[in-house]
Amino acid sequence: MQRDRKRVMVTGGAGFIGSHLCEKLLAANCHVLCVDNFFTGSRENITHLVADPFFELLRHDVTFPLYAEVDEIYNLACPASPIHYQFDPVQTTKTSVIGAINMLGLAKRLRIPILQASTSEVYGDPEVHPQTEDYRGSVNIIGPRACYDEGKRCAETLFFDYHRQHRVPIKVLRIFNTYGPRMHPNDGRVVSNFIMQALKGEPITLYGDGGQTRSFCYVDDLVDGIFTFMNTPEAGTGPLNLGNPGEFTIRRLAEEVLRLTDSRSTIEFRPLPQDDPRQRRPDITKARQHLGWEPAIALEEGLLRTIEHFRQRYFA
Repeated sequence: MQRDRKRVMVTGGAGFIGSHLCEKLLAANCHVLCVDNFFTGSRENITHLVADPFFELLRHDVTFPLYAEVDEIYNLACPASPIHYQFDPVQTTKTSVIGAINMLGLAKRLRIPILQASTSEVYGDPEVHPQTEDYRGSVNIIGPRACYDEGKRCAETLFFDYHRQHRVPIKVLRIFNTYGPRMHPNDGRVVSNFIMQALKGEPITLYGDGGQTRSFCYVDDLVDGIFTFMNTPEAGTGPLNLGNPGEFTIRRLAEEVLRLTDSRSTIEFRPLPQDDPRQRRPDITKARQHLGWEPAIALEEGLLRTIEHFRQRYFA
């Protein structure tokens, strides 16, 4: 008997991006299995989904094998902010590498597609700007960020080796800075840091001179891109950049947050962390060509939505 719903596994499904992806998949009439060990994910992110009969939650660490009968896998499991991935760097590397092996093994056994959520961090502190998918990166392999950067790079290697050796159908995307509701309030990422500090009236901590640049993609835009990539066979395996090509200095972001929150916080400068990239901007030519995708939500609108979420969740 033919099933009317695709069964989809999302590892890291209770995380910031993962929870939004679970919502998207449920809206697309999928049966969603959300897998998370809750190291950085939160039950609050998915509480509103639990009553849905086509949503399942499994507490599990992907560094251990997992057996389930599904039709697709989105592999998002891994702490993504420096504070969290540097807390236990060995475990971070294991999550990226052993987690990839376990999920790829499952995809191989079931002969199903699997998508890897990689990261712009594979480009390191880039010497090419903006970053295209064929740029091989400039990463310090022994620095404090390497557990995440190199773990994700190795995961990409594994995905393409499983594809070549075992014909596993893969998708690899590289996610650039993403923000929006359900970001962890204390994860050390610049958007959540600035919003929480501004709402509390604390000094905005700016590392370096604030001249380093980032490109900020609102989470709804990103999730639309992830879903479209997985469901567009002709787009190929990737790797594919997904992010907003609009480029802003960190100082400008701080000023925007202060303006939109109407905060009286001051800006406080601190030393730049080791290996912090000076520039980060995606070239999304391939995403435009193969998916017809590009971000639709401007930074101001996205920040207003995110600020409102933080106000309601943490200051109501």
